[in-house]
Amino acid sequence: MGGREGLVDTAVRTQQSGYMQRRLINALEQLRVEYDGTVRTSTGDIIQLKYGEDGVDPAKSDHGKAVNVSRLIEQVKIMVEEKKPASKEYILERLLEVEEKLTPILVKELKSGLAKAKLSRKGVDQAISLTLENYKRALVEPGEAVGIVAAQSIGEPGTQMTLRTFHYAGVREQNVTLGLPRLIEIVDARRSPSTPIMTIYLDKKHRKSKEKATEIARDIITTTLGDISETEPYVDPELEVVVVKLDSNMMKERGVNAEKLPSLLQLSNYELSVEENRLIIKPKKQMDMKKLLPKLSSEHVKGAPDIRRVLVTEETGEWVIRTDGSNLSAVLDIGGVDPTRTTTNNVHEIAETLGVEAARNSLIKEAMGVLEEQGLDVDIRHVMLMADIMTSTGDVRQIGRHGISGKKSSVLARAAFEITVPNIIEAAIRGESDPLKGVTENVIVGQSIPIGTGLVDLYMTTGNREKKE
Repeated sequence: MGGREGLVDTAVRTQQSGYMQRRLINALEQLRVEYDGTVRTSTGDIIQLKYGEDGVDPAKSDHGKAVNVSRLIEQVKIMVEEKKPASKEYILERLLEVEEKLTPILVKELKSGLAKAKLSRKGVDQAISLTLENYKRALVEPGEAVGIVAAQSIGEPGTQMTLRTFHYAGVREQNVTLGLPRLIEIVDARRSPSTPIMTIYLDKKHRKSKEKATEIARDIITTTLGDISETEPYVDPELEVVVVKLDSNMMKERGVNAEKLPSLLQLSNYELSVEENRLIIKPKKQMDMKKLLPKLSSEHVKGAPDIRRVLVTEETGEWVIRTDGSNLSAVLDIGGVDPTRTTTNNVHEIAETLGVEAARNSLIKEAMGVLEEQGLDVDIRHVMLMADIMTSTGDVRQIGRHGISGKKSSVLARAAFEITVPNIIEAAIRGESDPLKGVTENVIVGQSIPIGTGLVDLYMTTGNREKKE
């Protein structure tokens, strides 16, 4: 079976990743760097104020770094003859002068690198000017088709991904969708991921000991009446009440207090009381109690809804709770949870709870996580561009006909992508016109596309102009 499974698997995967790449390219094709350094769509909407936050072209960079500062300092060391090392003050003075022209990371690297290298004044000057020169060289050029490059850079590794469900860092109990299916989920902006998962960090008081962390895990996991009852609820016909036998061990494990149970359950039309490990439910007015029975075991007692399982694990010297299921807003309300670091893999939930900026960051984190886990080195600027166009309107949009591609201003571009005829009819009814500003439409009508060298128009004067004396 092994061999054939592999072939079928590959065939299915090619379709999936091919379609994903087609949607990516269609959604990002119009993005380009303008002369003011911004990344804009063909209609002039700004997607990024500065490409990749630092304006560096990944193709010219050294694994994401604009300048390899440590190597550069080593080179200067060899070139410049050794003299008295420059003072710390001198280095800081020189760095202050160029601070505006470089990125904060480069300044930081220069600061620490030059402090260690003990170069002479001449060496320091040279290192700084070389860094500046190399940084300027690594910048992205106006007209660059950053969108298409990003789409290809994310789409291409997609074809190399494996279609397996991996286990989280040796924790067997947790199954996570990874690889291509997860990447497609992210690009699709699905309402909820197929395996929702939360990573819950705790505050100073609770992160140190397993006992304290377990206490919070008890408050987080959803506990229903069925979880803490021994048998199915039954009707006692003599007393005309419903009886639920409680399981004292489970009550202890979930941290539920029997006396408090009546106040925890929200059953308004019934009187509740607890007697010798039995919960007794008495209706306030005459009614059929058989209707109540099937609903009872799913009655919510405590915990955050939708969280099915919790796992208390130790990671990098602190106790962390991982969950199956996700409910960010409910978990953030629970005491002892560190709200600044707690996160979920459900991007929409993050958008609703913490806002679109947080959703954009989580899109980047999730996508990069999938790629890195598969051992693929994709420059983060490509992923950032994808996340930025998905969230540019203020909510998370899908890359596809229900999101970005379907909302393009050009009729031809929409029709060329998917659902052609309805698109054209709709446009005809509305009397839309096509500004021919993007890529697809210009290819269709046979004009040059407004990206790269096509971004500029050259004008030439004809005839001999009189020479002005």
